[in-house]
Amino acid sequence: MNQRRSFFRQAGMLAGAFSTQSIFSQWHASELSDLNRTRQDLTPEELATDEDYWSVIQQAYTVNPAIINLNNGGVSPSPRIVQEAVERYNKLANEGPSYYMWRILDQGREPLRQKLADLAGCEPEEIAVNRNSTEALNTVIFGMDLKAGDEVIGTKQDYPNMINAWRQRVQREGITYTQISFDFPIEDDNEIVSAFEKAITPKTKVLHITHVINWMGQILPVKKLCDMATKRGLKTIVDGAHSFGLIDFRIPDLGCDYFGASLHKFLSAPIGSGMLWIRKDNIKDIWPLVCNDNPKSEDIRKFESLGTRSFPIEQGIGEAINFHQAIGSKRKEARIRYLKNYWAKAVKDIPKVKIHTSLKDDYSCAICGVSVAGMTMGELENELFSKYKIHVVSIDWENIHCVRVTPHVYTRLKDLDKLINALKEISAKK
Repeated sequence: MNQRRSFFRQAGMLAGAFSTQSIFSQWHASELSDLNRTRQDLTPEELATDEDYWSVIQQAYTVNPAIINLNNGGVSPSPRIVQEAVERYNKLANEGPSYYMWRILDQGREPLRQKLADLAGCEPEEIAVNRNSTEALNTVIFGMDLKAGDEVIGTKQDYPNMINAWRQRVQREGITYTQISFDFPIEDDNEIVSAFEKAITPKTKVLHITHVINWMGQILPVKKLCDMATKRGLKTIVDGAHSFGLIDFRIPDLGCDYFGASLHKFLSAPIGSGMLWIRKDNIKDIWPLVCNDNPKSEDIRKFESLGTRSFPIEQGIGEAINFHQAIGSKRKEARIRYLKNYWAKAVKDIPKVKIHTSLKDDYSCAICGVSVAGMTMGELENELFSKYKIHVVSIDWENIHCVRVTPHVYTRLKDLDKLINALKEISAKK
């Protein structure tokens, strides 16, 4: 009972993920601080191969050892502290929902906005908290003032929910939606920029750009694309679902107008958490996806009029950021890229095995596609799981046909060794 009362006092003082009394501070801060101090002279690339360091990070997760989860590109598990925060504050909310949700936990959104802004390298007044990339980007897609005949250029390799959103505007309002197509992997920025540039017409108003292609991990030259578009007076929307929390960058440095991200992928925030960034001078021009009393306001909060939501998830996002920042963005990116290269380089020369993703740093990080000659993607996915308990996802989208493999910071080398051995055995039978 005393512990319960103490917890309520802490919650009433907003002692959550946004204070020195965060779960991260209680469980991991000292340990990771000491660990980082002993490795302070190592570059991110050198630290990426330090298995003793990453074993400590791995222990913070609660993944099932009976399954090797290599589909973190879909959704990532959260560290234990993130799960604990959601559970702890959910229990608190249910003690008296209308009081603890609206008068206590709801006060955590502004500190969360600041934390996300610090991570994104932008102003807090440019960040809206929502549930995923689809919600963030649909807010912009349906919120832009476009008229019949106005053109939007995207690609056939974009995420389906974004493609369908633009197609819905075509059906309802008669805008023009043009999709160009790429044969990835591509290791030439100019080839990608030139393809977008050649597609631009006098009616083009918007470029829709996917930062990291979710199907097989190609990184697009977003900065160059946005600079080209800006010179032509076009708006740019960037889908950052698979880049935010993985690649070390500042959103404003991309040069885009709008950016949406899912936080439950590489940031390891609670499932169902996302973020929308809008350059400050563009906020007034976007209509909210959900109604607001002042839809042309310059206040980013007009995009958060969702009614009742999960306030415990917002505390969980804060703990995920605490954990991420303790590792460091550059270190995290280098480690996950190292893991991808570890298995991909080991199998790329095996007969009948094909890698569908560039292994150059500028063009890929976590996600990598693989196939085995003589097998459908579904067959390869099923055999990896049924025989080896390796969970991946088969991809058959447009001209991309592979099995997508995505490790995360908790992934162990011995699990990737099992993947390597599995691909050797499977390909040898074909």
